[in-house]
Amino acid sequence: MSSRTTRALLALTISSTLFIAACGGDDSSTTSDPADLIDEPTVSLPTELPTELVITDLTEGEGEAAVEGSTVYVYYVGVLTKDGKRFDGNYGGDPFAVTLGAGSVIDGWDQGLIGIKAGGQRQLDIPSELAYGAAGSGDAIPPDSAISFIVDAVAIVPPFDAADAPEITIEGAENVEALVSEDLVDGKGDEAKAGSNVLVHIVAFNAATGEELASTWGDPSPVALLLEDGGSLPGLIEGIPGMKVGGRRQLTIPFADAFGTEGNTSMKLPASTDLVVVIDLLSTF
Repeated sequence: MSSRTTRALLALTISSTLFIAACGGDDSSTTSDPADLIDEPTVSLPTELPTELVITDLTEGEGEAAVEGSTVYVYYVGVLTKDGKRFDGNYGGDPFAVTLGAGSVIDGWDQGLIGIKAGGQRQLDIPSELAYGAAGSGDAIPPDSAISFIVDAVAIVPPFDAADAPEITIEGAENVEALVSEDLVDGKGDEAKAGSNVLVHIVAFNAATGEELASTWGDPSPVALLLEDGGSLPGLIEGIPGMKVGGRRQLTIPFADAFGTEGNTSMKLPASTDLVVVIDLLSTF
């Protein structure tokens, strides 16, 4: 099974409500609960259309700066530079994950987000050549359009090596009655708290046999989980708080707090079988 396939399985099965979503249009930019809305900033238009990428840090941010290969989690709003017409944004929705240098976004973003830090807010004024060029993008972005963004970085995950994945052997065991937690590596960074959002790598095992079922290692984007009821499996909601960034924790989750009496056929986890997960905490926000 490929790493991308296993990550997709985890994204669909370990977390019932992932915090990270793909970049979309206006439909993804709002939530049904007004209490969850995040104020969208107003883009101040430059006096002249940019002929080269212009980067303006509005807020500096803290911590490690993004480099090529970093995965940056952002809120953003984009407008046409010529008249300020909004064409996209995700404030009030879910942060967007972009791995810099992977070619998954326009060049203006790949170049313009280098150096941003968590908590930083940056304006990007992007010439057409580094945006959508002569083709434009649908009805929203006409051909040869300069575009401007305000981007808020909520988390920066440095590049990682798949070889750093934990080498863990799980001995098959009987089901447990309550969550079992063991810290394999003590983190030194911010602490994950109930109700927060976390970025994690996860390796999942069948607790009865020790068989590895899925792993996020090897894919450039970790999994994001919301640590509140309905945000992910109950065992993860209970087991992750208290970890610190940089830490690694092993959880044995009773089946009732994992996939229940039905198990999970996609992950080949049998009915009424406990789940072991090894979690590396990369960021919390």
